[in-house]
Amino acid sequence: MKTRAAVLWGQNEKWQVEEVDLDSPGEGEVLVKLVASGLCHSDEHLVTGDLPFPYPLVGGHEGAGVVEAVGPNVADITEGDHVVMMFLPACGRCSYCARGIGNLCDSGAAVMLGPQLDGTYRFHARGQDVGQMCLLGTFSEHTVVPAASVVKIDDGIPLQMAALVGCRVTNGFGSAVRTGEVRAGDAVVVIGAGGIGVTAIQGGVSH
Repeated sequence: MKTRAAVLWGQNEKWQVEEVDLDSPGEGEVLVKLVASGLCHSDEHLVTGDLPFPYPLVGGHEGAGVVEAVGPNVADITEGDHVVMMFLPACGRCSYCARGIGNLCDSGAAVMLGPQLDGTYRFHARGQDVGQMCLLGTFSEHTVVPAASVVKIDDGIPLQMAALVGCRVTNGFGSAVRTGEVRAGDAVVVIGAGGIGVTAIQGGVSH
């Protein structure tokens, strides 16, 4: 199918919004129509080269949308589901996922390589294969991602808000609640009150 995406073709270049070709979902993958995508400072790191992803690639790793199609062998995700995308996949089957630490999922080793988990590409433009940031590429009207990279949510949750859970909320709130283990009565200092900092403050206050 044809869709529009913001593609980064090289270091220190500008994002180019253009028409690209997008393949159908393969085994274990889903096609998502994006409703919202966040802009994270990590996306700027793609431009500067501080995050060494191979070019070209579709940026964005914080998004939410509606599933439009599913590939073979996808369980629990169906057409029409509202989903939030995760910048780290969680297969639910590897030893890390089985121990409740899906952030270390074996599939996460592929998030900075560019292609999908099977080593092939879903986006194509200007006669080239185009990678996807964190297997996602949310700077696009549509994207194909691993089913392990999406979480189904209730239809009533606004997708514009849900998109933020994909990165800044999990990082900020999680850094206070999980990593920092903030408890009632603790004094917490948060340096920087951007998207992640604000949710770290929320995590500290809530506990």
